Amino acid sequence: MNKGEFVEALADRLDVSRAQAERALGGVLEIIAEQLAEGDKVAFTGFGSFEVSKRAARTGRNPRTGDAIKIAASSVPKFTAGATLKAAVNK
Repeated sequence: MNKGEFVEALADRLDVSRAQAERALGGVLEIIAEQLAEGDKVAFTGFGSFEVSKRAARTGRNPRTGDAIKIAASSVPKFTAGATLKAAVNK
């Protein structure tokens, strides 16, 4: 399912226009991104939580040449599924 299909399903489920569903989804995604950028955790009980994970700097290898390269430290978004979501997937 891509974003367009998701918006269509959301519009049908909520009995709203496609434009309203798209604005609602966009708003939710913006809020999640803003909170993660501030370093906060976003949790939906039963569904899961989004948080920022830190990756330390490390040395990697260029697969083409085999030369060692330095990979900078970074922050990455992480999603952890909740118990209800895990149960729904493992029916």
